[in-house]
Amino acid sequence: MNPISRRKFLLGSASLAALANLKACAINGAAERTGLKNLYGDDFLMGTAISNQTLADDDQHLKTLIAREFNSITAENCMKSALVQPRQGEWDWELADRFVAFGQQHNMDIVGHALVWHSQVPEDFFVYPNGRPIDRSELIKRMDTHIRTLMERYKGKIKIWDVVNEAIDEDKGWRESAWFKTMGGADYVERAFRLAHEMDPDAHLIYNDYNMHNPGKREFLVDVIRDYKKRGVPIHGVGLQSHVGLDYPDLGEFEASIEAYAAEGMRIHCTELEIDVLPVAWEHTGANISDNFEYADELNPYPDGLPEDMQERLTERYVEMFKLFLKHRDKIDRITLWGTHDGESWKNNFPVGGRTNYPLLFDRDMQPKPAYFAVADLKR
Repeated sequence: MNPISRRKFLLGSASLAALANLKACAINGAAERTGLKNLYGDDFLMGTAISNQTLADDDQHLKTLIAREFNSITAENCMKSALVQPRQGEWDWELADRFVAFGQQHNMDIVGHALVWHSQVPEDFFVYPNGRPIDRSELIKRMDTHIRTLMERYKGKIKIWDVVNEAIDEDKGWRESAWFKTMGGADYVERAFRLAHEMDPDAHLIYNDYNMHNPGKREFLVDVIRDYKKRGVPIHGVGLQSHVGLDYPDLGEFEASIEAYAAEGMRIHCTELEIDVLPVAWEHTGANISDNFEYADELNPYPDGLPEDMQERLTERYVEMFKLFLKHRDKIDRITLWGTHDGESWKNNFPVGGRTNYPLLFDRDMQPKPAYFAVADLKR
């Protein structure tokens, strides 16, 4: 870390805030020279997720910040099946179209998220109108329709697709989701990749998941990739969601996964990065959105602002992560933050609702935090 960054850690909270404001003014006055997308332009894409609220409210201030800092965007929710097709045969394109138009307007690499996932599906997706569970042939038909419809609409516009999301259950092998049970196995994963490639041969196709540092999960996915490569299944990259905390996961295991997937010919994407500063709820470190825990004050220790010592720890952790990313820049195509500012982060409500979290590089006023400057300083 350079002398400016070290000095920040020695300043009192008032001086720290004053310095941050001064640097924020400098950044705002010279945006084109200081955005993360430009600082890291020779290393990898710098991305963020855009929420439905940002798209629906047409938040121009936030959109200006996104355009300044990032050259890749991910659809946080607007392309998930329950949002874009809330009922079978009924499509809602408004927010997805806005998302794609914004990315095109700013010449960004656009990420479609996610074609096949066991969560956030329409209530009628896995059942017939009479409520009876659908069979394998009907699920294939519905999956094919969903993938074809989205990819036809955005062919040539979306360069990167999270084709299948979270299909592996830690070190237990394939997740026994409704997809798995209805298909009688994991054939749907292979079918999804083959169909996505058929629909757009130029698209970059990714398998995306959380806890990708888990050695058992890593070993299982490496075996899947090897099998797919032998049989010509078109998978091009692995997305490490990167939902991390101040002291988890072990960065040695995280690095081992980068190296292992890259050794199989996969391009690496760190797809949903944020750093949780709050106490872990019941040893919960995953991203299974069905997990929820009861609120308790001890799990929400910073409702009025992040103390300086925790701000320093957050900054140090971001520096650790980005040093690792830079070390493996030859393997990594993209780093995407899961949101732009703290106020819009899903970590305020997951896995414990009603908490105040501070996991991103910009605060609730959309001002850069010390962690932002430290990440930027790595490239100055």
